Amino acid sequence: MNTEFATIDTRLPAYARLRDTLTARIARGDWTPETPIPSEARLAREFDVSVGTVRKAVDGLVGEGLLERRQGSGTFVRAPSFNASLFRFFPMRDSDGAPVSIPQSRMLRRTPTTAPAEAEAALGTADVIQISRLRCLTEQPVLFEEIYIPRNRFPGFETLPDTAFGPLLYPVYFEKFGTLVKRATDEVSFDRASPPVAAQLHINPGDPLAVIRRTAFDIEGTAVEWRIASGSAAGFRYRSEIN
Repeated sequence: MNTEFATIDTRLPAYARLRDTLTARIARGDWTPETPIPSEARLAREFDVSVGTVRKAVDGLVGEGLLERRQGSGTFVRAPSFNASLFRFFPMRDSDGAPVSIPQSRMLRRTPTTAPAEAEAALGTADVIQISRLRCLTEQPVLFEEIYIPRNRFPGFETLPDTAFGPLLYPVYFEKFGTLVKRATDEVSFDRASPPVAAQLHINPGDPLAVIRRTAFDIEGTAVEWRIASGSAAGFRYRSEIN
């Protein structure tokens, strides 16, 4: 029997112990979104449990959003996609009127620093890497982001080549550092643009600003990123459906 599985509290049902063991493997980055996890039959043999127990454990992780089943391909780690969700607050369309899901990303700064008070409180450490980023649509700035991540979770992040980054950061967190973002909380407020932020967004100092503060958490519930994203309030939209 797998020793990692055997050391988990035996008072728990077998499917719960297996679910926790598989979660630990996902957290370590043993599997990627591009490679299916082992089959249910193979996992049953490895852990000396029934296929039904494996299926129940996997079903739980699918329900929690850690895994996804792809028809005809197998079961995969779900690729993080929270970055794009910021733009539900700023609906944008290209010049031909077609919706644009993920604007371009321009990395401005990556450097070790001491976290500001809000970031330190969220992350539990002042030893962070600061990321400054501008999100643009056809060269027009839409969002200016200040992002803070713990240095001990992302060693060497600031030295990665620019080619390592696409429009989304969360896949980089997972592929390069084995940190999978499971959930995030967003808090929306409004402010006036400071001169530095106004310069980045090509608006006037004092113009109304929509501000989104986000804390992102890994699969164990530990905060791994704090960011503050600012955009012109003129482009802000919020929609909520209540049934």
